[in-house]
Amino acid sequence: MSFENLKKQSNIGSLTAKLVKEVEKMSTISSGADERLWKPTMDKTGVGSAVLRFLPAPDGEDLPWAKMYSHAFQGNGGSWYIENSLTTIGGKDPLGEYNRELWSTGSETNKEIVRKQKRKLNYYSNIYVVKDPTNPSNEGKVFLFKYGKKIFDKIMEAMQPEFEDESPINPFDFWQGANFKLKIVKKDGYWNYDKSEFDRVSPLLDDDDAMEAIWKKEYSLTAITAPDQFKTYEELARRMNMVLGLSPTSSPTQSRAVVQQEDEFESYAQTPSIENRVVEELEQSYARSKSPTLPTINSVVDEDEDDALQYFQKLVDNLTLFLLVLHT
Repeated sequence: MSFENLKKQSNIGSLTAKLVKEVEKMSTISSGADERLWKPTMDKTGVGSAVLRFLPAPDGEDLPWAKMYSHAFQGNGGSWYIENSLTTIGGKDPLGEYNRELWSTGSETNKEIVRKQKRKLNYYSNIYVVKDPTNPSNEGKVFLFKYGKKIFDKIMEAMQPEFEDESPINPFDFWQGANFKLKIVKKDGYWNYDKSEFDRVSPLLDDDDAMEAIWKKEYSLTAITAPDQFKTYEELARRMNMVLGLSPTSSPTQSRAVVQQEDEFESYAQTPSIENRVVEELEQSYARSKSPTLPTINSVVDEDEDDALQYFQKLVDNLTLFLLVLHT
């Protein structure tokens, strides 16, 4: 697709149809040294803010996001299991199967274990940093941005607003999109994004040539969920057994029939997922028409946005406090 064609298709109908046609680890991209990743930061007052612009799909790719399921938890022996889930690419995952076996026992203790080690969902998109108060050097640059369900919900709500007096927008559009005002506060020890919102509709820049240059700087999103980003079933099973202290014979086997899909299992675990339900309806709608009717997302139960990295930060905070106490 040429940049001119991208501009011609800049309307909510055609672009929304493409975006909702399908929706695609935390360990996919190293959260430490990967310079492609932009990460928000808190200021000294304990709040964070930035202005971002979600960018269209990279040249040759269909979606402006990549969807990744992963697991991140600490076993009783102290070892961490931080791995991409094969369910991301439609495969069987040993930990997902083990969690189903635990849940099926009906034991409340086992159900608590499942909740602790359930899979987590993150998305990756290309963004243009309009404003970054704590790191101004990032402004005017293209990065990958990893975000969770809370922010994805806001994107979906912008595309299908709840109230009649609100017009739908495509947040990923250069011309008819809108800047995203990211606002972060700490709530119950975790970062909370509830106050974040989209600004009014406006072009990212007034210069098409400059926006085309930005478009060409985007990173591949399909590469994030490429097969080489995942360990094999056997490798994951070995790691799972080590972290959980299981013997190989006690782990699920690939030959065992798995009737329930991961999404269905998670609904039993009382963790309904808005993106799973909405996207399924969107895909069905797209199959019927190229101008799908967007489903409503009212009364969908929200789930907390677990993030192992935030847990690590809490450990660091506690350790810092402990060291201060020792020195007083």
